[in-house]
Amino acid sequence: MFEQFTLGIEEEFQIVDPESRELRSHVSEILDEGKLLLGEKIKPEMIQSMIEVGTGVCANVHEAREDLTKLRCIISTLARKKGMAIVAASTHPFSKWSEQEIYEGDRYKLLVDELQMVARSLLIFGLHVHVGIADLDRRIHIMNAARYFLPHILAMTTSSPFWLGFNTGLKSYRSEVFKKFPRTDIPDHFESYQQYQSYVDLLVKMHCIEDGTKIWWDVRPHAKFPTLEFRICDIPTRVDDTIAVTALFQAIVAKLNLLIEKNLGFRLYHRRLIQENKWRAIRYGLDGMLLDLGKQKEVPVKDLIRELLDFVDEVVDPLGSRKEIEHIHSILERGTSADEQLRVFEESGGDFNAVVDRLMINTLENVPENCF
Repeated sequence: MFEQFTLGIEEEFQIVDPESRELRSHVSEILDEGKLLLGEKIKPEMIQSMIEVGTGVCANVHEAREDLTKLRCIISTLARKKGMAIVAASTHPFSKWSEQEIYEGDRYKLLVDELQMVARSLLIFGLHVHVGIADLDRRIHIMNAARYFLPHILAMTTSSPFWLGFNTGLKSYRSEVFKKFPRTDIPDHFESYQQYQSYVDLLVKMHCIEDGTKIWWDVRPHAKFPTLEFRICDIPTRVDDTIAVTALFQAIVAKLNLLIEKNLGFRLYHRRLIQENKWRAIRYGLDGMLLDLGKQKEVPVKDLIRELLDFVDEVVDPLGSRKEIEHIHSILERGTSADEQLRVFEESGGDFNAVVDRLMINTLENVPENCF
């Protein structure tokens, strides 16, 4: 039963100069050799100072960890050979979007033509987690319920407190930047896959989109793969945090599926209420309060995350992800990448270079040094 919930992870990395600590638009220098080694697991994104890698289809979280750490190792090695480094964080502390080069390609040219400065200013980096769900209607029903937990997980992945040399006062400024794109944020709920597909077909018919890949919600049925794709997260700097979050997404899907199998439901909440919690996660991260919509009161986000861990506990051992799920307690105690960046910034007297230095180190924590 639990074997069906396969995993895939996509991570978007910053390409930085280790000396100036600025972003460098040199993805092509890494791509040529990277494609020889990784094939379709590596690809450019719209901004040339970004490189994206994606795992294969992983049967469990252990395969996902092995694949992901190897990808980080290879990308880091290739970058280092060119005098560069990689950073996992959802914004760069001070580099300017206006100074970045757009990757040449028809897809990105069309996107910039359509969205103009909204697209050009999208200097953000994310994490996408795919969980396999073969049945189309089941995919929609699980998406409907899983929406409630998205702000909880955003709060524990925040890594973008700085933007263009400013302390934004937010833990996930990436989320605010991405809101400029159309068809983003928390989706509405749908009665069936057919209702969702009718929505997509209508947008295609009216020349709003070419296909479902232009829907960028925080969770979506993937347009090409038999997966539910979670897109809410900032990219965690440490690979252990990414794996823990991946395990939690898988556990949420497995638990909600189990409820459906038992003919039990999970209460669905309106998008507008979940959006309130998303804002709180963006602003305060793990330090804030979220709305317990069932009890209709504010609760510390860390308490709600611990309740979420209790909620999924019965599926954790069958999934074989106990160790990875337990790591979430370490995140709650230590804080997120955003919290650490802010601490380094304060302790260094406002030195952004010190922040980037720490990010470069933490990006490769528990990543093998030799992967060839």
